Amino acid sequence: MNAHRLLLPVLVPLLAACAGKPPVASAPAPAPAPATSAPAVPPAPTSGRGGYYLDDGPLDASHIDLAAIPDAVPRAEPLHRFANRPYSVLGQRFTPMTAHAPFRQQGVASWYGRRYHGQKTSSGEVYDMFAMTAAHPTLPIPSYARVTRPDTGKSVVVRINDRGPFLHGRVIDLSYVAAWKLDYIEHGSATVIVEAILPGAGTSPAPALAAADSDAPRVIEDVEVKGAGGGHFLQLGAFSSRDNAESLRLRLARSLGDLGERLVIRSAGNLHRVQLGPWGDRAEAQRIAEQLRLAFDLPSVLVR
Repeated sequence: MNAHRLLLPVLVPLLAACAGKPPVASAPAPAPAPATSAPAVPPAPTSGRGGYYLDDGPLDASHIDLAAIPDAVPRAEPLHRFANRPYSVLGQRFTPMTAHAPFRQQGVASWYGRRYHGQKTSSGEVYDMFAMTAAHPTLPIPSYARVTRPDTGKSVVVRINDRGPFLHGRVIDLSYVAAWKLDYIEHGSATVIVEAILPGAGTSPAPALAAADSDAPRVIEDVEVKGAGGGHFLQLGAFSSRDNAESLRLRLARSLGDLGERLVIRSAGNLHRVQLGPWGDRAEAQRIAEQLRLAFDLPSVLVR
């Protein structure tokens, strides 16, 4: 996943799901804190599934209890001295955050696995596909984030210790086990919400709707939400706290004028979705979504 692999012209055509990583910091990195010891990786069986990149999978992990691997536990850590400097990959310029701040982003997540297992990440730590980690283009290294699938409500907490992805409009690369917990290993990617976890703030999703990284494209995608009623809605956020969902609804209502009257909160269990709609016509919903993106830099997911 290191950028020097990406920048070699002979390898550029091979980039796909993971889309590579920027250079590993040249100065010695602090010894990584042990997370989950990595078991030996068994040989990869052949498969014609379209969700895998080269020999990244599928993986016979039957000897590993993936469900028992815990989420990353946020803790205060000093930021890496070198891994948060501006960098360029494949003609794109990225400026990582150099301080912890509220951050919320919605887009497509991919994953990386056996092909990079045991190799160095951008932080200089060794990548462990069985640890709850992730690669992100601009979140601080190290930092922690909650990643949620808005269509299922499943979420995980990961530690950001690597850079990427850089292709196909993807916003985050999860480790194999983190993607397994979100149930998109077989598909290769999924729409997610990424929320930074600030030091000392616990692991609840942040209430603020922070501007998404300007280098990451906004993604609109059809997602079916059971029990959502008829018509097409634009999902603008999903929270485990009803108060946080209500806070976002009120803030958006003040900005959207008459359109704000269409804001609703749909709750299922401990997940509270802030949605705008409904529209009977999908094209109309997409037109509104594009207006929100241009006028308010507001990403959304089209749900039905």
